[in-house]
Amino acid sequence: MKKLLLALLAFSAMTVNAQQDTLKYRISLKDKAATTYSLKRPQDFLSEKAIQRRAKQQLAIDSTDLPVCASYVDAIRKQGVKIVVTGKWENFVTVSCNDSTKIDAIALLPFVREVEKVWISPDLSKPQMSTKRDSIENKTVELENWYGAAYRQIEVSNGNKLHEAGFKGEGMTIAVTDAGFHNVDRMAAMDNIRILGTKDFVNPAADIYAESSHGLGVLSCMGMNKPHIMVGTAPEASYWLLRTEDEYSEHLVEQDYWAAAVEFADSVGVDVINTSLGYYAFDDKTKDYKYRNLNGQHALMSRQASRIADKGMILVCSAGNAGMGSWKKITPPGDADNVITVGAVGKNLQLAPFSSIGNTTDNRVKPDVVAVGVYSDIIGTNGQPSMANGTSFSSPIMCGMVTCLWQALPNLTAKQIIELVRNSADRTEFPDNIYGYGIPDMWKAYESNQF
Repeated sequence: MKKLLLALLAFSAMTVNAQQDTLKYRISLKDKAATTYSLKRPQDFLSEKAIQRRAKQQLAIDSTDLPVCASYVDAIRKQGVKIVVTGKWENFVTVSCNDSTKIDAIALLPFVREVEKVWISPDLSKPQMSTKRDSIENKTVELENWYGAAYRQIEVSNGNKLHEAGFKGEGMTIAVTDAGFHNVDRMAAMDNIRILGTKDFVNPAADIYAESSHGLGVLSCMGMNKPHIMVGTAPEASYWLLRTEDEYSEHLVEQDYWAAAVEFADSVGVDVINTSLGYYAFDDKTKDYKYRNLNGQHALMSRQASRIADKGMILVCSAGNAGMGSWKKITPPGDADNVITVGAVGKNLQLAPFSSIGNTTDNRVKPDVVAVGVYSDIIGTNGQPSMANGTSFSSPIMCGMVTCLWQALPNLTAKQIIELVRNSADRTEFPDNIYGYGIPDMWKAYESNQF
């Protein structure tokens, strides 16, 4: 009887594995001609918060805001594939299947412009990353400084002066797109971070708090609010935690997840987005980017990022950590237009050797600015203060301060805040492709707009 039960369990597992799709494709569409929505009734497809944000900044609601045509999605689904995500700004549908001939049939549909394979299932026989929860030490040592050890990474940009003036992110919402937020839900150190919700675009069935610890460190740079232990750059802001990075493989589909997450952020009223992610090399080497692709329009993620300010939000993103490697350059979406791309310096204000450099191929200055990314103070998976290196951390450190600046200057538009941050930096008169416009002075930016 026991052998029979084991055999049945083994067969059941094989059946489940057989049902798992091994291919994903991005289906780019020609138009939205079959839409049932009208731009005259934006309330039918945009949230009230998204509409208010556009109205406040005098931004037009246009065809990119219209959802992907439902009849097109239905016709694609009828070919026997599963819908993974849709993206309305770039007008695409991402699907999964096991049979590539179904994609051949989809490619012939009259409204389909292009199909591209964006994911192949990784070799599951190889060791996978563990999502076992780390143990947590909920005893922390208080320091004399109100910020704890994090003071220097805030003080270099005078973010502390914004805080002293009462601008700590209250009323602002930040979306963090990352690879996972390990143990955030269990930490006493993070129990007063205002988390509005979570959403996993990689695997909706996964536990976003059991996946990668990368997002934990990123969030802590901004959201920590434990005086004398660690205070982040936007301690009173509210946060959405969104998983878009699949650390088990590196494929184009992660940009599809990210595009969907950004549109979700728009719908729930997010003001600022932090993305400590970047892509230039993939498991499928034929998809690797070249320098000439760094024009803000080649990668799906860069095109999507370039639209964010047009929707009234600000994207702050990491420049990348390729400075010491053969690539050296910024990584998409850091090449996007109208975003703040952040390189890294040490607490001594010297460039981090790993920090990726610009410019873009169309000769825009990148990175835009720099912030502390060497021995950045974060919270580790055990709930204790720790340190980490990377533009992954200089980005959220800057993101939180940008958020507080916008709280202080609520009448400015997203693009005006981006320009103000650049103009406040210490190299703004002579920007370069290493430091960009330099280290911003948030207090200078604030004071320059007091009339």
